[in-house]
Amino acid sequence: MRNLRLTLVQFDTAWQDVAANLARVDGILRSLEGPTDCVILPEMFTTGFTMEARAHAERMDGKTVARLREWADFLGADVAGSLVILDGKRYYNRLVWVKPGGRIVAYDKRHLFRMAGEQKVYSAGGESVTVELHGWKVRPFICYDLRFPAWCRNREREFDAAVFVANWPEQRVEHWKTLLRARAIENQCYVIGVNRTGTDGNGVSHSGDSAVIGPAGGVLFEKGRGEYVGTVELSYDELAKYRDSFPAWKDADTFTLEK
Repeated sequence: MRNLRLTLVQFDTAWQDVAANLARVDGILRSLEGPTDCVILPEMFTTGFTMEARAHAERMDGKTVARLREWADFLGADVAGSLVILDGKRYYNRLVWVKPGGRIVAYDKRHLFRMAGEQKVYSAGGESVTVELHGWKVRPFICYDLRFPAWCRNREREFDAAVFVANWPEQRVEHWKTLLRARAIENQCYVIGVNRTGTDGNGVSHSGDSAVIGPAGGVLFEKGRGEYVGTVELSYDELAKYRDSFPAWKDADTFTLEK
């Protein structure tokens, strides 16, 4: 199977300014050099981690999803990031993954960050999703999900890579780094973490520290403080070789999560 090229976009999100963030990302993506299979944007990339859902929510037929479609077609690559979505009468922190041609896979954040009151504003998702990308199986998650290994569990090699988009604060960055490695080791898969940088409207500082972790837990790439746009390449042969040489996945517990 071919290697997978992922472009990580770590940037300082303008606070609750959808137009500014869309313009910023548009400039970034239209100036990308070299091929990519997927561009990954941070959590709530159009607003920052806002609890003012009513003021900033969009529908799935809104301008941001339209731009994601435009970017995917322009690049000939998948584009993914989370934003505030109003679906029916409920607000969601929804990761929208768009493929060239407009097909969409959506994941609603399962674990809502109660320390910021996220559970009082947004509805929790109850379904995991898997995205097929050039034969790879990719499972998206959002930020706080990273702390819950049962939800992230890779049973029977259901996915080859896990993607975590985030607004993870600098004060707990060691948790971020440690948990990314833990999720890779226990699930024997690649783990990709894409975090924002800069200080948000609540005065919360984010150091970025976007990273790519190999299936044995080694740090293949890490970018600390500051903005960054770059592409990393994942080897499926290396993944398969490691899983075959150390098949701990065969002894994993079976269980069912309640919604």
